[in-house]
Amino acid sequence: MIGALGLLALGLALILAEVFFPSFGILSVLATLACLGAVILAFREDQETGFWFLGSTLVLAPLVVLLGFKVFPKSPMGRHMVARGLSFDADASLDRRDLGLVGMRGRVEAKCRPAGVARIDGRRVDVVTRGEWIDVGADVEVIEVSGNRVVVAATENTGDGEA
Repeated sequence: MIGALGLLALGLALILAEVFFPSFGILSVLATLACLGAVILAFREDQETGFWFLGSTLVLAPLVVLLGFKVFPKSPMGRHMVARGLSFDADASLDRRDLGLVGMRGRVEAKCRPAGVARIDGRRVDVVTRGEWIDVGADVEVIEVSGNRVVVAATENTGDGEA
């Protein structure tokens, strides 16, 4: 009986260790073998003890995993490994001036295939098209701004776009 309890404790400890120290399944295999050995030793004792160990293993193993995942992020090592939100400024690449460009017109300065550069509102803006290619010098209109993505469409060359 003591051997079965020892193997069960070892198996549960190995399951917990797998949560803290990923071993690519090695600790999990050892934990499974230890728990299986505990159940076999308990069945050798008598059938009732075997079923108690089997039930205990089936209940305790998932509880140990859940406990490990609950405790791990709060441990010193877990705090270093688990991200606590974004590690960068999500709006860093967003130019707030781009939000007011919708409807404005400009002129292409670098071919849009479909990404390029256009001068809009007196400044160079990285733009994309909806798939069409637009040559240098063509007039474009901003039809959408989504995050840092400025979408343009070609307009008729009337000469009133900004150069």
